[in-house]
Amino acid sequence: MVVIRLARFGKKHSPKYRVTVADHRRWLGGKCIEVVGHYNPNPKGQEIGFNVDMEKVNAWIAKGAQPSDRVKSLLRKAQAKA
Repeated sequence: MVVIRLARFGKKHSPKYRVTVADHRRWLGGKCIEVVGHYNPNPKGQEIGFNVDMEKVNAWIAKGAQPSDRVKSLLRKAQAKA
């Protein structure tokens, strides 16, 4: 099964995440099929908190990819703001 989930990157105590499309059996930070966005839970200054390519996400969901719970909530918030 293909999933859309967050992969953690960044420094210790300063997390940043990539929104990735990957096989559910893969390690969370491992090889992914495609990176469709970025999420910064603690944006500072002019940084963007959540940036995602909705066209790619919708295309992957149409192909059967399942977003994780956290990604679902982030997508709902992004659609509400738009």
